[in-house]
Amino acid sequence: MSESGILLLDKPVGLSSNAALSRAKRVLGIAKAGHTGTLDPLASGLLILCFGEATKVAGYLLDSDKAYLAEVCLGATTETDDAEGEIVQRRPVPEFDDAGIDAALARFRGRIEQVPPMYSALKQGGERLYRMARRGETVERPPRAVTIHELELISRDGERLRLGVHCSKGTYIRSLARDLGEMLGCGAHLSALRRTRSAPFDIAEAVTLDELLALDRASARSLLKPADQALVHLPAVLLSEELAARLLMGQRLADVENQASGLVRIYGPEIFLGVGEADGRGGLKPKRLISTAKR
Repeated sequence: MSESGILLLDKPVGLSSNAALSRAKRVLGIAKAGHTGTLDPLASGLLILCFGEATKVAGYLLDSDKAYLAEVCLGATTETDDAEGEIVQRRPVPEFDDAGIDAALARFRGRIEQVPPMYSALKQGGERLYRMARRGETVERPPRAVTIHELELISRDGERLRLGVHCSKGTYIRSLARDLGEMLGCGAHLSALRRTRSAPFDIAEAVTLDELLALDRASARSLLKPADQALVHLPAVLLSEELAARLLMGQRLADVENQASGLVRIYGPEIFLGVGEADGRGGLKPKRLISTAKR
């Protein structure tokens, strides 16, 4: 049974990402594990869990684009910018047609500056923002540049908008909902969120938590995907057995038949070795290598 790989989990609403990870660890019986991007308890959907040696590629998944289905409730703002917080203001919702809503959405497409929510894990002055917020404090947060690749109105039911979002890392959908409400002049908060895609992985590939909990250890481990599937966006470099051995000893290689530059996936004969950095002139140095001791 493999003790290394990537599990695609469909996290349910009401459970923290860490709690979902903890339950998956118990089923798989693998202690070394981590997730690659937190989903709030309010949110459901794709949570990528890395186990064993696959945790070494987790950082490359954190930087990936994400896709979501978001429900935005107009007319009410909350202290957390989502449905978990107390409503702090209600305002009437003006009459909008779909064209008017799309015109507002267009203002958020592309590269934008976004102010993170107070209830977030970001640090300011060495302290988490959510800790300050729980004490009733509000501080100025510097805006952060993010990119909204796609933002579409999928449907509307009264004061609730269902949106499709494809965005860069670091995007807060709660902030997007809040700012859209201000743009429309009525306030808003995020009432539901579902992550549908992250990096090369899609929610259609994921197992639900109930399905996972019903499996025995061997069956659960059979769901693990190889670590290199998370890196398909990187060029692949194939090394001979001799060059692979030198790389695994930490040596920088200067005679690789490869024209790629930047980060690359490295393979030895029939085995994934990890991530390296190529200089485009045949040079290659190891960045994050995967242990092959149990292969």
